[in-house]
Amino acid sequence: MKKRWSLWGLTAMLFVLASCNQQKSSGEEWVQLFNGEDLTGWTPKITGYEAGDNYGNTFRVEDGVIKVRYDAYESFDNRFGHLFFKDALSSYKLRVEYRIVGEQCPGAPEWAYKNSGIMIHGQTPESMEREQDFPTSIEVQLLASDSLVQRTNMNVCTPGTNIVINNELIIDHCTNSSSDLFYGEEWITAEVEVRGNEVIYHVVNGDTVLQYNQPQLDERDGTYAKLVEMNGGEKMLSKGTISLQSEGHPIDFRKVELQLLD
Repeated sequence: MKKRWSLWGLTAMLFVLASCNQQKSSGEEWVQLFNGEDLTGWTPKITGYEAGDNYGNTFRVEDGVIKVRYDAYESFDNRFGHLFFKDALSSYKLRVEYRIVGEQCPGAPEWAYKNSGIMIHGQTPESMEREQDFPTSIEVQLLASDSLVQRTNMNVCTPGTNIVINNELIIDHCTNSSSDLFYGEEWITAEVEVRGNEVIYHVVNGDTVLQYNQPQLDERDGTYAKLVEMNGGEKMLSKGTISLQSEGHPIDFRKVELQLLD
């Protein structure tokens, strides 16, 4: 009898271990997209410059952190920037640790104060026009509050796109989340879960604060004709680039990691 129960226990343990290994192999591991040393695998695109031209060393790596800085700018002059990861992605979780720091660049727009973002389902940097401010994409806003401005974090904006919420097509440019307000310069964990064209979730410090569906190209936008052709004639967006934003306020990213989903 003792031998029978020992064998059952061993079998159960092996089953659990096999299940764990199967879960890990199905994509549960987080892959680091930032190597902590340089911008290998990433391409900058700044308004007014060609893809790959990192004007003013806007995106840089110091002390193991991606920093967005403007010390080479006399004035921001609408030089919006985006740092693109090399691969297009469809179904995944993206997690970043970030903090908004310091003073806004002189000449940056008022609405960009303590404001940055993560762009998902975006066009490629090479397909952007030289003077184009923002890639056609879905923007996960990274926002901070202080005595001058108070707003929720991880709102969604839609440059050149639309989304659906509660079965309603949303054509407003931005939609607020249900998050708390975030003050100071503490590190914050922002996570985006993207399920192709089905559903997207915004999660901040473990709390889901926004959900929407069916990201799609906006027929009213000037990039529509070109991008719908590049997307095989389909306006629904099921994949695209991810990028980190430079919008006029310094920001640090100390971790950028990806988990692929089935």
